[in-house]
Amino acid sequence: MKRAYVAAAATVGLFLVVQAGALALVEPFVDAGYQTVEDPSDPTNSLLYVGAILVATAVMIGAIRLGVERLLQGLIVFAAAFLAFYVFSVTVPPVATVAGLNLPAVAAAALLGAGLLAYPEWYVIDAAGVVMGAGAAGLFGISFGLAPALLLLVVLAVYDAVSVYGTEHMLTLASGAMDLRLPVVFVVPLTASYSFLDDDGPATLEDGEEAGGEESDGTGGSGRGSASAEAAGADGPGGEESDGEEEAADDPAGEPLDRDALFIGLGDAVIPTILVASAAFFRPGGAGLLGVPGVAVTLPALGAAVGTLCGLSVLLWLVTRGRAHAGLPLLNGGAIAGYLLGTVLAGVAVVEAVGVAPYL
Repeated sequence: MKRAYVAAAATVGLFLVVQAGALALVEPFVDAGYQTVEDPSDPTNSLLYVGAILVATAVMIGAIRLGVERLLQGLIVFAAAFLAFYVFSVTVPPVATVAGLNLPAVAAAALLGAGLLAYPEWYVIDAAGVVMGAGAAGLFGISFGLAPALLLLVVLAVYDAVSVYGTEHMLTLASGAMDLRLPVVFVVPLTASYSFLDDDGPATLEDGEEAGGEESDGTGGSGRGSASAEAAGADGPGGEESDGEEEAADDPAGEPLDRDALFIGLGDAVIPTILVASAAFFRPGGAGLLGVPGVAVTLPALGAAVGTLCGLSVLLWLVTRGRAHAGLPLLNGGAIAGYLLGTVLAGVAVVEAVGVAPYL
């Protein structure tokens, strides 16, 4: 139980770093001209992004089933390095440039990509995830106005629930991604000797169904841990109840916590943080910036960040019960609720808070 508390605290810490990083990157990204759309207030931007996610998911699952995982690994690591370059380009001093290109930033991004390919241990994966998460949330936060950001969070929360509890294709994707040690999850060890390189990855709902009720230790094998939501695995066997789950029901501090690591999807940190960054940049109702050095933050943005962490706390509690859970319904729901509370405290009108004032 103590290990689980420490791991939960570490997970919250990772989310906090991603949120703070995204807020710190808002102004540098704007100054660098990294806003990716012409009209951030256009709600169709969210639908295009969701469409891109669906296409990318289909391509990744297809690649896994066709046995071209290494090609998939190369593409995702390249995307990780490319995203990292955006972050390093505004944070690493351009002490050497060629044709206006920040060479130290290029070198740092290349080093991150090489580390992911050569030695994807859990701390390499987590470090890359923090850089990628903060960068992605910051980029999308300044590119999605308030209405598109809220729409994006609602649609993706529904999609995440369907993909985990309904079609379960997200769990199939998670299993393949974990085998390739892709930087799509945060890995939080519960033991000092844990190695992600030797881990079988988290068990999925499909694992539990194939077991058909055979005896299970509740961890799905050596090193298997809990996971949730976007592009992460499932925690412990699901489907039909296993013997391990029955024992866990009798002993809440038993089998569900008998694991070597917790896994949570990188998207679980990124998606709600988009609203955090959007609320800081677009400042609904002209909400004033709080006096936090180096970080663009408003009451609505702070509310969204706190709401996300509240949702994360509930999610982690559910994860320790030994079941697979979609993360975005709780995380996005918490972010939206916290954001709306923050706008109320800032004295912002509802139409301003939800970004529909320009259409009225």
